[in-house]
Amino acid sequence: MAIENLSDLQVLVHTARGGTLTAAARTLGLTPAAASATLKRLEAQVGARLFERSTRAMRLTPQGQTLLDYASRAFELLAEGESLVSADRGALLGTVRVAAPSDLTRRVLMPWFDEFLSLHPGVQLALSVGDRPLDVMRDEVDVALRSGPLADSRLVARRLADSRPVLCASPDYLRRHPAPRTPQDLLQHNCLTFHRAGRRQRLWRFFRDGQWTEVRVDGDRTADDASLARQWALAGVGITFKSELDVRQDEAAGALVRLLPEWDTEPYPLHALLPSGRFVPARVRALVDFLALKFG
Repeated sequence: MAIENLSDLQVLVHTARGGTLTAAARTLGLTPAAASATLKRLEAQVGARLFERSTRAMRLTPQGQTLLDYASRAFELLAEGESLVSADRGALLGTVRVAAPSDLTRRVLMPWFDEFLSLHPGVQLALSVGDRPLDVMRDEVDVALRSGPLADSRLVARRLADSRPVLCASPDYLRRHPAPRTPQDLLQHNCLTFHRAGRRQRLWRFFRDGQWTEVRVDGDRTADDASLARQWALAGVGITFKSELDVRQDEAAGALVRLLPEWDTEPYPLHALLPSGRFVPARVRALVDFLALKFG
């Protein structure tokens, strides 16, 4: 029996992405019962079991993986067709799903997103903000903005800005504590850390005179939201080590003071990440081009 309703394939795609029918139902605006019935109907139509079911998650069968691959390609082709039709009308339409770090979003990106949306009133923005990197291949994301080294060869990366982490503290903190003169002096300070990719960033690296120096810092607080480390530093709690993109405005206002400026740090470029081999709608390309122009 042939598949009668292509929209049923959305349940397959979103169940695979979310790992459960409940997640798929939530994304598609269905009840769990309706999503379950749709999946059962789809399995009956193709004559194969598409998922191995358990109480915690659903795992694709080999047949389910095959159908998922073709369904994903079909939806990408439809998106490409819609994009080309929209381009012929001279207007960008649809939703751009963006994942971006918290501090960068609040300090830099928000007014730029507003400007982009005013230029393209047919575009909607779905923004996921946080310092836990989302999987561009698996999650509901069209483009992810990510700082630091890149390791996933499945992704296409476009460099948006060059940056480095900088050491900084508030004038109030420095009035109460002597400024560090060497990286080793940080061992005597309250260092404000945050998590990246689930790991606390305690190893701070500095370069001078042809040699790297590593210091494993510690402090009385850490967070999984990097913006909190900056806010703690502004409040005079301690010293933090953040991308210069995140603290540039604070330095210009005198709210934070850069420390150890004669020491270099590792490059920490900002990239826009897109999945390799997937069609990129014109609205997504336009946003990436717009951000590259702004950072440039």
